Amino acid sequence: MTTVVEIENLSKRFTIRKEKSLKERIVNFGRSQKHKEQFWALRGVDLSIRSGSTVGLIGPNGSGKSTLLKMIGGILQPDTGTVSIRGRLAALLELGAGFHPDLTGRENVYLNAAILGISREQTDRYFDAIVDFSGIEKFIDTQVKFYSSGMYVRLAFAVAVHVDPDILLVDEVLAVGDEPFQRKCLERIRQFQAEGRTIVLVTHGLDQVAEFCDRAVVLESGKVVVDGSPREALRTLRADFEEARLEERERHLAASTEVRTRSQFTGISLRSESGETGIPTLRPGEGLHVAMEVKTDGEPLEGCVLEIGVTTSLGSAVYTTSTELLGTPLPVLDGVQHFAFFLRSLHLGEDEYHVRASLRDAQGGELHHVPVAATFTVSGDGRSLGFLSTETDFVRL
Repeated sequence: MTTVVEIENLSKRFTIRKEKSLKERIVNFGRSQKHKEQFWALRGVDLSIRSGSTVGLIGPNGSGKSTLLKMIGGILQPDTGTVSIRGRLAALLELGAGFHPDLTGRENVYLNAAILGISREQTDRYFDAIVDFSGIEKFIDTQVKFYSSGMYVRLAFAVAVHVDPDILLVDEVLAVGDEPFQRKCLERIRQFQAEGRTIVLVTHGLDQVAEFCDRAVVLESGKVVVDGSPREALRTLRADFEEARLEERERHLAASTEVRTRSQFTGISLRSESGETGIPTLRPGEGLHVAMEVKTDGEPLEGCVLEIGVTTSLGSAVYTTSTELLGTPLPVLDGVQHFAFFLRSLHLGEDEYHVRASLRDAQGGELHHVPVAATFTVSGDGRSLGFLSTETDFVRL
C-alpha cells in the first residue's frame, strides 16, 4: 500500500484574546501580550496514513482532532511542519461547508462539486444519484437557508461520496440525520472500504471507531499519545476518561464541607466454574464467580445497590445486573463485608472481557465505580465471530 497522507512535525497555534468587548480590544490595541494568550492546538504531530485504511482520530474535547482534520483538508495552514496529500480528497468537516445559503440545493450541488474539483459535465452525470441519495428531492430547488441541519448534512454527504474521492475526511457529521439516513451513510462507508479507499474519521462515537476503523490515533493536548489498534487506543482513552472523572469526583468531595460516609470496593476477584482464578479462561457457556470486598468508613449505610456488568475489551456493555434487579437487597453496609455474584452461564464468543462494578447509595448517587475491576477470556473453536456463542447447524432444504 502507498502512503496517501504524510504529516511531518505539524503544529498549529491560535491566539486567544482576553478582551471581553470591542471597546477593550480597541483600548488595548498595540499594547503588551498580557491581553492575549497563545494556544497550541497541535504540536509536533507526525502521522502517515496508507491507502485503503480507515483511521479514527479520537480524544477528549479540545485535543486537536478537528484541527488536524482541517489541516489535512487544507482548510487551515500549519505554523510549522507539512501535510502532503496524494489523490482526490473530499471532506465533510462542517454542516453545509461550501454551501451558499441564498442558493438552492441544486445550485449548491454544482457549487460544492466544483469546490471538490468536479467539472459541470461530471456533476451532470452524478446529479440524479446525489439527489436520490440525499432523499430531499422535494426541496432541491429551495434555498438552503431554509434547510434543517439534517437536510444540510444529507446533501453535503451525498455530494462528497459521489465525487469519487480517494480520501474521505469525516468530522462527526454521521451523528446527524435520522436513523435510516445514518444507516445509508454507514453502508456507503463500508462500500468505500471494500473499494480500497482511505477514510479519516473524527467522532466521539467510540463504538463506530471499534466497528469501522482498522487503526486509531488518540490525541491529547495537541499531541499523539497512542497510534495503534482500535482496541489499544480505546482502552487508553477510556482509562483517561475514568481518571479525569475520578479526579473531578475527588475535587467535588474535597470542596464539600459535609461529612460523608465513604464506602468503596477494596478487592474484586474472579473464579471460573472449573476453579481457575486470576485471569481465568472460560469455555462458552461456563459460569463465573465474581467475589468482592466492600469497606465502609463512617456511619452505616442502608438501601445501597451493588451492580456488576460484563464489557468487551473495547468497553461495550454485553451484560448488566444488580442487587436491585435481582430482587436481593443489600444488608446495611458497615465495616468490611464480602459479597459475590455467580453468573451461571456465559454464552460469550471468543475474546477478552472485563468485569465492571458499581456501588450506589439509596438515592442513586455513586459511591464507587470501577470500569475494569477484573479481566477474563473466553476460548472458542473458531467456528463463529462476535460476542454471542451458540450451537449452530446448517442444512440444505
